[in-house]
Amino acid sequence: AGHDVIVVVSAMAGETNRLVALAHQAAEDADPGETDVLLATGEQVTVGLLAIVLQARGQRARSFLGFQVPIRTDRAYGRARIEAIEASALLAEVRRGGVPIVAGFQGIDPDGRVTTLGRGGSDTTGVAIAAALKMAGTNVVCEIYTDVEGVYTTDPNIVPSARKLARVSYEEMLEMASLGAKVLQIRSVEFAKKYEVPIHVRSSFSEAEGTLVTKEDPSMEAVAVSGVTYSKDEAKIAIRRVLDRPGIAAKVFGAVAEAGIVVDMIIQNVSEDGTTDLTFTVPKGDLKKAEAIVRKIAPEIGAASVESDDQIAKVSIVGVGMRSHAGVASRMFDVLAREGINILMISTSEIKTSCVIHQKYTELAVRVLHDAFGLSAAPTPSGPVKE
Repeated sequence: AGHDVIVVVSAMAGETNRLVALAHQAAEDADPGETDVLLATGEQVTVGLLAIVLQARGQRARSFLGFQVPIRTDRAYGRARIEAIEASALLAEVRRGGVPIVAGFQGIDPDGRVTTLGRGGSDTTGVAIAAALKMAGTNVVCEIYTDVEGVYTTDPNIVPSARKLARVSYEEMLEMASLGAKVLQIRSVEFAKKYEVPIHVRSSFSEAEGTLVTKEDPSMEAVAVSGVTYSKDEAKIAIRRVLDRPGIAAKVFGAVAEAGIVVDMIIQNVSEDGTTDLTFTVPKGDLKKAEAIVRKIAPEIGAASVESDDQIAKVSIVGVGMRSHAGVASRMFDVLAREGINILMISTSEIKTSCVIHQKYTELAVRVLHDAFGLSAAPTPSGPVKE
């Protein structure tokens, strides 16, 4: 079509998992910095291979590793955040008629060491480069090619009638990404929203139009709920009969935060006899570390016991239309209650409602919620939800 192209690639399927396994075989608690050096090799293979293929077809191409762009990050190995991208070398290659092929998922820290951006980091690399090009005055769109044709109302593996969304707002996509939808990494959407970079999510195996992630428009509010998401990567910690006094929550969550553990939902019960229960959720992979921290603090805060549960899941409904439609959350609770699904925790925002439930009910909850909000059918404008 005559457009200039900059390509960002990730590692080949299964390669990152293979490299992670090698690190674990070498040492149970491998150094994060050296692990990043190892994991970054997956993308080095693919940029080199793609450059070779394009050159063999007569197209000028050049591979760029993260440090060659450069993509500058902080020092948080394994989950580094991009701080700056210098796009001049990429633009110079484009002006020479070449196709720059950039290694996703990787960058370079202030000490010149290799870093990686976490799972799905190639999405973030792509959007961040698009943002850098836009700031340099270039008209850009970021197309992300994946193994699905776009963003769906829910996981088609659970609900075969799930519908592909033509457009979704940055806000909805942020919520979906944070709540378990695996189409885009959340940081890629944060970049896109901040710099107003449109993202076109589409299939690598089809010419079909995908889903455009873009700014919210009035038509998006016509539909109360745009999608149902779920996450089984959840675990719950409950601290029983904690002394109800100022500073307790700060002590607990300060220690958890210092360990780099992200806390999601938090519930504190009404105080009884000067004590209360404090319950919160963390990623399942961080449960052992978080539980060890809490058990160490428990005697200091007068807690009677500490309990944990990794057999939970979070099911959520998302939609910018929830701002203007009454009764959406209560309908969700009613639908789950009719199926005998007990709600353990609840969290809400302007455009989402999340419920923590027992993991064995996850698929059932997703199906009944998808049906209850009519997400299989084409969307139609609706008034307040009827109870």
